[in-house]
Amino acid sequence: MAVLPIRTIGDQVLVRRARDVAEVDGRLDQLIRDMIETMHEAPGVGLAAPQVGVDLRLFVWDVGDGPDVAINPTIVESSGRWRYEEGCLSVPGYFWPIERPRRVLLRYVTRDGEVAEREAEDLLGRVFLHETDHLDGVLLIERLDDEERREAKQRISRERWLGA
Repeated sequence: MAVLPIRTIGDQVLVRRARDVAEVDGRLDQLIRDMIETMHEAPGVGLAAPQVGVDLRLFVWDVGDGPDVAINPTIVESSGRWRYEEGCLSVPGYFWPIERPRRVLLRYVTRDGEVAEREAEDLLGRVFLHETDHLDGVLLIERLDDEERREAKQRISRERWLGA
């Protein structure tokens, strides 16, 4: 297993819709193992393939009950609202209050190639939404309102320029 470099804001792989996974095989399983190790090392609770430079629709997660993976995931349903301070491994060191649905139903393919559904609320539901955003080329910063987004981009640009 290997810890992979995490791509950060400004990398074009983060703003494109990822390609569907065509085949669940040994190479994909190795990528999944490496992504789990990378997520734990970061540390984070979720990591999408584009965040490690891989243009495929899959993400891993671990909110404390062991790691898992979703391949070709789709949010089937969502309901409720929940505002929560959210960060991102691809925008390190920044956190914003983001409003998202409180409950989601995710449909995905498992490591074994089986179609599954998982209902999640609160943190796990937020992870599913956040990581699915990555697969669609949407960064956390795009979930801010226009004024917050402008201020966030200016702050990130200024701090990067200053080497902060």
